[in-house]
Amino acid sequence: MVLTKQYLRYVPAGNANIITSSRCNVIFVTLEDQEGRFVASGACEHVFIWDLRLGEKAQVLSGEKVDVTRLAASPNRRHIAVGYADGTVKIFDLRSGENISIFVGHKSAITTLAYDALGHKLASGSKDTDIIVWDVVGEIGICRLTGHKDVVTKLAFTKEHNILISSSKDSYVKFWDLDTEHNFKTLIGHRSEVWSFALVKDDKYLITGCNDTELHVWKITFVDNKNIEFNTAVDDVDVNDKSVDTDMKYPIRCEKAGSIIRAKSGRVVSLEVDPTCRVIGCHGVGNTIELFYLLPNDEARDKFTKRLKKERAKSQKEGKDAEKDLPTAPTMMDEIRRLSAFRISDKVKGIDLIIGKGNELRICVGANNNSIELHSLYVDMKDAKVNSLRLLTMHGHRKDVRALCFSSDNLVFATVSGDSIKLWNRPTLACLRTVQCGYALTVTFVPGDKHLIVGLKDGKMLIVDIASGDILEEIPAHSKELWSVTLFPDLKGVASGGGDHTVKFWNFELIPDSNSQIKAKVLSVVHTRTLSLEESVLCFFGSLYGHKLPVLCMDISSDSALLATGSADRNIKIWGLDFGDCHKSIFAHDDSVTGLSFVPGTHHFFTSGKDGKIKQWDADIFQKIVTLQGHFGESWNCCVSSNGVYVASCGSDRVIRLYEKTNEPLVLQDEEEEERAQQENELVTGESTMVLGQKQQTLPSRKTVSSEKAAELILECLEISKQYEEESRKVASSGAVLSLPPLMQGYDCTNTEDFLLETFKRVRASELEETLLLLPFSAACDILQKLPLLLKRDYHTELLARLALCLIQAHHGPTVASGNLLSIVEDVKTLAIEKISALRDIVGLNLHGMMYMQRVLEEREGVKLFRDATKNSKQRNRVRRNKEKAIKRAVMNL
Repeated sequence: MVLTKQYLRYVPAGNANIITSSRCNVIFVTLEDQEGRFVASGACEHVFIWDLRLGEKAQVLSGEKVDVTRLAASPNRRHIAVGYADGTVKIFDLRSGENISIFVGHKSAITTLAYDALGHKLASGSKDTDIIVWDVVGEIGICRLTGHKDVVTKLAFTKEHNILISSSKDSYVKFWDLDTEHNFKTLIGHRSEVWSFALVKDDKYLITGCNDTELHVWKITFVDNKNIEFNTAVDDVDVNDKSVDTDMKYPIRCEKAGSIIRAKSGRVVSLEVDPTCRVIGCHGVGNTIELFYLLPNDEARDKFTKRLKKERAKSQKEGKDAEKDLPTAPTMMDEIRRLSAFRISDKVKGIDLIIGKGNELRICVGANNNSIELHSLYVDMKDAKVNSLRLLTMHGHRKDVRALCFSSDNLVFATVSGDSIKLWNRPTLACLRTVQCGYALTVTFVPGDKHLIVGLKDGKMLIVDIASGDILEEIPAHSKELWSVTLFPDLKGVASGGGDHTVKFWNFELIPDSNSQIKAKVLSVVHTRTLSLEESVLCFFGSLYGHKLPVLCMDISSDSALLATGSADRNIKIWGLDFGDCHKSIFAHDDSVTGLSFVPGTHHFFTSGKDGKIKQWDADIFQKIVTLQGHFGESWNCCVSSNGVYVASCGSDRVIRLYEKTNEPLVLQDEEEEERAQQENELVTGESTMVLGQKQQTLPSRKTVSSEKAAELILECLEISKQYEEESRKVASSGAVLSLPPLMQGYDCTNTEDFLLETFKRVRASELEETLLLLPFSAACDILQKLPLLLKRDYHTELLARLALCLIQAHHGPTVASGNLLSIVEDVKTLAIEKISALRDIVGLNLHGMMYMQRVLEEREGVKLFRDATKNSKQRNRVRRNKEKAIKRAVMNL
């Protein structure tokens, strides 16, 4: 028996520093029945719900190994749809924080999500150019819409019609009839990519944003085709007029209504409207946000009347015809009013709008510098200025974290970035202290954990007092970048390495504080020696040549026996410090190795790379132990705590990831098998599902690992059921009792029909069609033969009808050709119609019964049920707040 070396597994222990991802938008959500207070933001693989009143994290919707790219709130803002970079869409319930639905259909990152007016349908657009409409209630895909040639940028449902509007980088805006799943109209009037659009004024206007400084306004007219005589319409068409729609049966007409000139140049990034569609927010690639207010119809009519009066007076004064070329109805100029534009601290990555009491508009902004801002504006006040209500910045760095280190007691760790130094509580991952500084590249704790030594990009060395958060001293240590600072083994000083090819040695000393009136002393460092090097790869003990590109990181084991170096050539080299020989060169990462740190007391070390991965290695046997869940982008550095229990890493995704060692053993062979299985699973999802000999179906879902596993479970169920039925027939004559198979006992089933139904119930609803397409025709025949028995029962009728419909569509040719199956299909059809009609009658009876009970209660109590209760509650809260304010004013007067 071969002995295997076991290790202890490191698992993720939490994330810090991230407030909002620059790849995802931000949206308002309703939590605790409060609007305008809570904001959802994508934070790599998680979704954070921020309480902007308290400035704290209220809830975390946990994800897995893929980063979040898009968020959309349901119409009541109590559910949130989350799109991921792998094409998955998940729906979370904000009241419980649970994931209630998973939809897998896209092959690339989700770029846009949109709910319909009732929140029953969800449309998703992706980089794969496809649009998928999902049934949120039934948790299944409705249809896949293909037609765009580039990334889908925006989606929106119309309110009164079953129409979906989409825009794309192919410069087209398409209108889709969801009843026929057909693209019936395409707007081709744009000369560049359409980045976003907005539907306003009850779908009366469509506003699109492109690469120019104009917002193009299109007037949408819904046509009742029933009142149009087709022959008359065709006779009136000019065949030489290319602007006329070729299809006279279009349910809508679109015509250019004008343009809105933006204040800033550059392309449009996003156009957002508030839930009432009264305010439009627009932003580009800069830090400016423009707001436009859509006037109500009566105000627009008054503005139009005043404008006409001025134009008539001007025409009469100039002696022109007063009524010539004057509009007869309000135009877009009369229906829109420009509000105050405002700027934020950095580039805008996402906005959301909501209008509250007193016509207060709240604008939530996600910035590129890892911050969230909340602004307000009263839209009914002329020349009102935008007020800043909240700036959420304390919980993270504004720029990428470049280095990090643990304190000696491992309870605190420090991080540095391009603008600040932060101290974090390791158990809670809360930010304890922030110190503003220049561009920092390295950091280390001074013995005693009361001070930090920080190296800057301009070559300065900072001594920071942790308790007060002050910079005690700035020392011009190097003429170029100060890349690294490390403690001496005797803890009496530090060594610094810079881009000027020098290594300097510094001793700690206490010097009198010139700023203090008492005779206090503060920490300082005194330069003792300088080692000047010709090349950065030389060591004072020996010349260690081997890397083809610059060495970016290195570390020495705690017993001073090994030196490990990481380079931009993607290799790590393990050197022996006794003779300076290279023990092993290992291809470690797919890009440059940026960080390396030994685990104290062992020959294990961790590396980080620009490929975003964090890997653990054994320097004794020169093997990789495990690959930890890394960063979405480059990983800049990693460090290990003094007790070897915790590992921290930082990256370009603004996340500080913490890992903790557990007591779970890890075997190398098992880990390698798991990695191979993951690679095989990735290959599984690349193929399209189709039945051999049949026409390929365009399904909204796609083949996944879980659908293959579900197909295997169904095949296993059919095989076990067939064996059990055969054995039951054999022992039926003898009267013996046959024991149930273990799997049937586990499912708590007493017969094969219940066993099959229970197996189908365990298949995810959104993957049922894909699962059935993976089954062979023989398995489909076995299922069809059992469906009549299952349909005679009065439960799960909808699931059984879906099974029958999908199987018959997938295997239509062989099913029709088979005489035995044809009779079974007729029985299934008759039973399905009967059971579905009965189910529909039950639902209708219950609905009208509840409506009758509602009317009786409303007449008895004299109030409107489900409406007055909330109004009374709001009125009581308003009276209570007014009393509290009156008491406060009285106390202040006293």
